[in-house]
Amino acid sequence: MANERANIEEIRGFYARLMVEASRSSDPRLERAFEVVPREAFFPPGPWKVMINLRYFDTPGADPVYLYHNVLVALDADKGINNGEPSLHATWLGAVAPQRGEAVTHIGAGTGYYSAILSMLVLPTGTVTAFEIDKSLAEKARLNLEPFEGVSVINADATQKRLPKSDVIYVNAGVAAPPIDWLRALKPGGRMISPWRPSEEVALTLLVRADSGGFSAKPLMPAWFIPCVGASREVAASRVPANFDEARTIRSIWRKADRFPDQSAIAIYPDVWFSSEPTTPTAIESGK
Repeated sequence: MANERANIEEIRGFYARLMVEASRSSDPRLERAFEVVPREAFFPPGPWKVMINLRYFDTPGADPVYLYHNVLVALDADKGINNGEPSLHATWLGAVAPQRGEAVTHIGAGTGYYSAILSMLVLPTGTVTAFEIDKSLAEKARLNLEPFEGVSVINADATQKRLPKSDVIYVNAGVAAPPIDWLRALKPGGRMISPWRPSEEVALTLLVRADSGGFSAKPLMPAWFIPCVGASREVAASRVPANFDEARTIRSIWRKADRFPDQSAIAIYPDVWFSSEPTTPTAIESGK
C-alpha cells in the first residue's frame, strides 16, 4: 500500500545514502558502516530527546525511525552531552579517511556509536581505542561495543594518558590546543580531526596531518562541541585569533620545542602555536 511505512532496514539504508553524500567520500565502506551500525543500540529504550537549534524535543515514541534523521540525541541532557550530528561526523569521516588496518584513537567516545563506525572502517586488522572521561558513559560504551572487533574502551582523561601510536585521532570535544602527546602519537602521515575552540566565539574543525616538515593544518567547517577537559579552558593563550576569518588562515601547528612563534602566529599556547604559514621548508627558510 502507498501509505505503508518502510521497514527499519530500508530506513537505515536511506539514512546511510544521505550520510555518504554529506561526506563527499567515494569510499563505499562509509555508506555500509552507517547502514549496518544500528544507532538505537547505543541509547536506552526510547522515547529520546533530540536537539535542533539548541532545543531538545521528545520523540513521540520509541520507534527507532526517529533516530535516523540528522539530529543530535541526548546522552545526558542535563550536562548537554549528545550523540553528535550524523552529517557532521560523515563529513569528518570523509575528510580523515580511516583505512583498513589503521589504528584509530577516539577521544570523547560517549556511548560508542561513532567508535563503532570507525571500527567498521578499519576492519579486518585495524583497531579503535576509545577514550571516555565520564565513567557512566564509558561503561555503556564498553557494553555497546562488545560486538565490534578490535575496539577497546578506556575510562580516562585522554589529556593525561599516553595515547597509542595512531594513524587517526578523532576528537569529539572542543580543544583550544592539542596536548603535545597527541601530536607525538600521530604516525607519519597520521591525521587528527578535532573541533578547535580558541575562544567562545570561534569553533572550527581542524584536520591536522603529521608531515615530514611538521604538522600541516586545514580548516574545515564550524563545529561546536562541549569543551575537552584538560585541553580547553585550562590552557592559557597569549594570542588567539580575533574572529573566524583569521582562524581560517591556519596552515600549520608547531611545537615550541621545534620552532618558536614568529610573525605568522595566529594563536600561541604554552607548548604549541598555530601559524598561517605552511610546513614547507621553503616557506620557513624564506620567512614568508
